[in-house]
Amino acid sequence: MMEFFQGLHPVTQALIATLFTWGMTALGATLVFATKKVNQKLLDSMLGFAGGVMIAASYWSLLGPAIESSTDHTIGAWFPAALGFLLGGFFIWVIDKILPHLHPNAKAQTAEGVAPNKRKRSTLLVLAITIHNIPEGLAVGIAFGALATQGTEAALAGAITLALGIGIQNFPEGVAVAMPLRGDGMSRGKSFFYGQFSGMVEPMAAVIGAFAVAYIEPLLPYALSFAAGAMIFVVAEEVIPSSQEKGNRDLAAISLMIGFVLMMVLDVALG
Repeated sequence: MMEFFQGLHPVTQALIATLFTWGMTALGATLVFATKKVNQKLLDSMLGFAGGVMIAASYWSLLGPAIESSTDHTIGAWFPAALGFLLGGFFIWVIDKILPHLHPNAKAQTAEGVAPNKRKRSTLLVLAITIHNIPEGLAVGIAFGALATQGTEAALAGAITLALGIGIQNFPEGVAVAMPLRGDGMSRGKSFFYGQFSGMVEPMAAVIGAFAVAYIEPLLPYALSFAAGAMIFVVAEEVIPSSQEKGNRDLAAISLMIGFVLMMVLDVALG
């Protein structure tokens, strides 16, 4: 895999990597062809697992490298990471307030954004995961874009590991959209389409992130921490609450810890 990526431009690398993560979302959505309803405990555990992967990736793949690349900053190595992190969270908060959406497992009356009651449930669910996927795509794009200035094998391995981790946790996201739609009576084909469609934003966000840091080097630490802040906001505001909405709190918490450890091991061992 390393050899395949080494000869490509960072933007192309980011695009290919996020086509994989999008594919994993689609793979999760294919469960609608096997069953009409997924076990709620399984779904909640997968959501918790996804949250753990995102938290671990936010530090080991994004915040850590952001701090390391800012050691010569006049204010301090902490400044770009702190500022970018807060701006990332604020960015998703603004989108959250504007874009109508409904979190997985949530009741229809809890839909958020501008005039959510005017949208179909299917649209609201897809938009929720789309918001979720924006920082994930940015994170992968920024990690590969950094290779334009930090083109070491370790940096490439870290970017690939991040894409692998994001891809793994995208599987339950496809399930989280497609299965509720199937349970509401939507056809298998449409449920699958909406489930995989939510991952389409990742390649687009990745290309934007990769271009930004590949050609504007000073942006790198801010961009890395921006993606981390955006992901942590999504985990705290959407993923963890959704995983516990049906009462499976302990199971979701344990699954989160397993996801965190898996991503930590992948990043430390391979990155």
